Amino acid sequence: MPNELAETLAEYEGQKGALIPILQKVQEKLGYLPQEAISEVAKFCRMSESEIFGVASFYAQFYLTRRGKHSVKVCLGTACPVRGGERILDHVEKELGIEPGQTTENYQFSLERVACFGACALAPVMVVNKNVHGRMTTAKAKDILAKHR
Repeated sequence: MPNELAETLAEYEGQKGALIPILQKVQEKLGYLPQEAISEVAKFCRMSESEIFGVASFYAQFYLTRRGKHSVKVCLGTACPVRGGERILDHVEKELGIEPGQTTENYQFSLERVACFGACALAPVMVVNKNVHGRMTTAKAKDILAKHR
């Protein structure tokens, strides 16, 4: 792990207060923040591992476990539940065999429920990777997931 992160960490040499960008870069590179990476970041930043873990576990953007190849997010904000967002989430849970916050055993999919995407006019909304899918139905959700298998 040290050699893998050396180049990424070197970009932040001498920068105080760069912990969040460092963690973002490390996660971008590895897909999540494994214990080994937290240890390396702690050494680099001259902080304790528990301090790094505290920051990483506080922010929802950071993942401490391996994520799936495809990120599936279902909106349950304001308009989406009114227009069937819960039904979409229930359907996706059954299709993937996981609940929000979990990853499939084959690491193909990770599922999350999200408070709002800001696309209320398209409700209900499901985002797969970075692609926003609006006016979602259970049939559309099934087709979209099938294309990513």
